[in-house]
Amino acid sequence: MASFNKVMLLGNLTRDPELKYAHNGSAITSFGLAVNQRSGEREETLFVDVTTFGKTAELANQYLGKGSQVLLDGRLRLEQWEKDGQKRNKLSVIADRVQFLSRKDGVDAKTPIDDDIPF
Repeated sequence: MASFNKVMLLGNLTRDPELKYAHNGSAITSFGLAVNQRSGEREETLFVDVTTFGKTAELANQYLGKGSQVLLDGRLRLEQWEKDGQKRNKLSVIADRVQFLSRKDGVDAKTPIDDDIPF
């Protein structure tokens, strides 16, 4: 049986992107994303850790900041580690495509980072 791992999220950055470089020189950017969900009169916010790589990572770091709105397309990743003898895990998102809906300077920007975004 085949499996499928795909996620699309629309939300706002909770912190400025953090850019790092891997030992091979590839860019890696991480940021937090707040996604609001309304159920009747109740609204809840989901906080998601997001990671991007390569050109997408460099452009996200350059143009996005805390509060920027983005639409992203990616996949879930399970992170596992051990701390103080306790096994820990969390789900995060690897974003393959990110579309800017606003930039860190507050300007609306409906420009995709990846040119082949289908929307």
